[in-house]
Amino acid sequence: MIRTIAAALAAFALVSFGALAEDKPAADAKATEKKADKKAKKDEKKAEKKAEKAEAPAAPAAAPAK
Repeated sequence: MIRTIAAALAAFALVSFGALAEDKPAADAKATEKKADKKAKKDEKKAEKKAEKAEAPAAPAAAPAK
């Protein structure tokens, strides 16, 4: 009797969690895509700042010394 109840409970748990696992990847995919877009924008801004910083010191060094 206990085995039957345990088996029924295990089957119910597997079915319940299985249904949740199918719904979640769609939400995770959206969240992951959002994070990737945000990270790409952040990295792009960093690269632009780094390029500007690299150009700024080069300009005064190219000026002739008096």
